[in-house]
Amino acid sequence: MTRRGALGLFVLPFAAIASPSATAKPLRIVCLDDGLAETLLMLGVSPVAIAGRDIWETWVVEPPLPPEIADVGTLLEPNLELLQQLRPDIILSMPYLDGIKPLLERVAPVTTIGLYTEAGQPYQRALEATRQLARLVGKESEGEALIAATDAYFSEVRRQLAPLSARPIYVVSFMDPRNVRVYGKKSLFQEVFDRIGLANAWTAETNYWGFSTVGIDGLATSSDARLAYLEPLPEGAGGTLTESRVWNAMPFVRNRSIMRLPAVHMFGALPSATRFARVLASAMTVEAARG
Repeated sequence: MTRRGALGLFVLPFAAIASPSATAKPLRIVCLDDGLAETLLMLGVSPVAIAGRDIWETWVVEPPLPPEIADVGTLLEPNLELLQQLRPDIILSMPYLDGIKPLLERVAPVTTIGLYTEAGQPYQRALEATRQLARLVGKESEGEALIAATDAYFSEVRRQLAPLSARPIYVVSFMDPRNVRVYGKKSLFQEVFDRIGLANAWTAETNYWGFSTVGIDGLATSSDARLAYLEPLPEGAGGTLTESRVWNAMPFVRNRSIMRLPAVHMFGALPSATRFARVLASAMTVEAARG
């Protein structure tokens, strides 16, 4: 596939890349990891169910979740009766759910795929997961096309943002008006930064999932950093922040270097990585135009 062809896959947000290929009996897949589910959808395969449609619609957003996909409830307490009624051929899980694996195995065989581990490298694991899922559903060529499109898009964004890449950026999610998750090593966002040529302002250690939880005053480690925060904000946080002395003392507030990003699944796979690169590039371009 040429670079132009690969980029064409992202002209429309997450246009399906899979060619329609009929199979005698598609696997009935219950997917309990949104990163794996978004990858399946990009391969042209719809799972019969996921856990937490509300989480998807708030944080994952795209690709859109087809309405016929069932919701089996929360991750740690899925509706086992509904799972049995769905008669899945396979349940896709993650290491975080190993505690309930014996319960899931009463319903169907369970395959565990870990995108996030103590070792980090979620992007490499997302590549491996894409290929593993593509083999599972017989979509190997579509899997390679998704990988090629993602890499090509990052190269394009890197060129686009090169003139704007000098200053580092904090990426955060607000937990409440005083505390944030700030993403760094081991996070999907760090992996995207590395591929599009941006510097992360947060260089301290992070947890298993690639973030640290700190007070707002912990974001004063870089005097010239920009701040990119992810929606949605906790209720009432916006008004509280504007009245906060700590917040108003932050260098990025005084410099008016704040970018609002629409929701992105921070624990996702290649589709989430692409969405993050796209919304961040858009925000940075708007900020640069403002001067």
